[in-house]
Amino acid sequence: GAWRAPRVGKMYQMSPAVPGEALTYGGFYSQDDIKEIVQYAKDRFVNVLPEIDVPGHSMAALASYPELTCTPGNYKINSGEKIMEWPSGGGHFYGLVDNTLCPANEKVYAFLEKVFSEVAPLFPFEYIHMGGDETARNFWEKSEAVKALMKKENLKDLDEVQSYFVRRIEKIIESKGKKMIGWDEILDGGLPPNAAVMSWRGEKGGIEAAKLNHKVVMTPAASVYLDYNQGDYYTEPPIYASLRLNKAYMYEPVPGGVDPKLVLGGQGNVWTEQIPNLRTAQYMVWPRGFALAETFWSPKEKKNWNDFILRAEKHFDRFDVSQTKYARTLYDPMITAKKINDSDIVIDMKTEVDGLDIFYSFDETHPDNFYPKYTSNLSVPKNALHLKVITYRKGIQMGKEIVLPVTELKKRAGMK
Repeated sequence: GAWRAPRVGKMYQMSPAVPGEALTYGGFYSQDDIKEIVQYAKDRFVNVLPEIDVPGHSMAALASYPELTCTPGNYKINSGEKIMEWPSGGGHFYGLVDNTLCPANEKVYAFLEKVFSEVAPLFPFEYIHMGGDETARNFWEKSEAVKALMKKENLKDLDEVQSYFVRRIEKIIESKGKKMIGWDEILDGGLPPNAAVMSWRGEKGGIEAAKLNHKVVMTPAASVYLDYNQGDYYTEPPIYASLRLNKAYMYEPVPGGVDPKLVLGGQGNVWTEQIPNLRTAQYMVWPRGFALAETFWSPKEKKNWNDFILRAEKHFDRFDVSQTKYARTLYDPMITAKKINDSDIVIDMKTEVDGLDIFYSFDETHPDNFYPKYTSNLSVPKNALHLKVITYRKGIQMGKEIVLPVTELKKRAGMK
């Protein structure tokens, strides 16, 4: 369950492992590894919250114990191929492969009893995270065992099936002297009596849980997901959504109308299925990690964007010395296009950071600070193929050159 076939490419578009192929990429934490990590964190006044994500996201378990699924078959760790379908237009996602533990199988609960018995003493922190997110239930719908469970336990739908599972997991976790926390999906079908909620699908789940007097951690994807790209999506690694530095900084983790005492805090998430190496992880975290630290640890009335930028730039100097990779996308302009008639568009550009000048070209050459400076909306000249832009501050280049085809600008304007 700890090893997969090595692949290089775009996530969800890689080829599956073939019979006989060596599964050489991966690894696992030993108990001594965990103890070292926990101590390292403790020395820096940090607690480590372990997550055992069930019943979905469980392919590692099923590769080792295929009898724990509702769908018998041969299971192996995903190598980057597509295993989930997310329909456009907001339709409910479904699995192409069953990566869920079976809520109707008593062996699952015996297995998780052993897992949590091993995990609990390794982590002094009071909570254990049980996941609960993104459970593809289309295989449960076809399972005779799940249908029998629903009849036996009087469960009217699959939300209540998952709630049945989550409640049993809460009892196991509490039997180890720990409190349970899970993603906001654990609200579906009824929230277990003592559970805390991490709200990632917006703030709705956290607000709902707090109104039920449960503790919450606010972690809405649109404001805190550090795996999202952070500059112009045309120039960044191809990821499904964007989060600019300013938006991360402006997030307020205590929603209106919610008792602040119930908000344990906020969390920024760095999911690494599309982050292939440590240098990329650094690039994705910094400087947005600074923004979230200030967002979660400072009263909102003390926050000041311009002052934050000055302090972040001091850290850039330190990162340059330590050779830590970080994103300079805060210096790249935000470029939008609007259709004004059937064939013409206008381009608007602005920057997150004050004091930057934007220079541009349409003539296929590379602009610098001697090129035209952007001061107001631009029209695309006839026959132009690309817009190239770059930012400067006091004669020093700050952003990278961005090259956008006119076809991309037309796409942004809603033109074919």
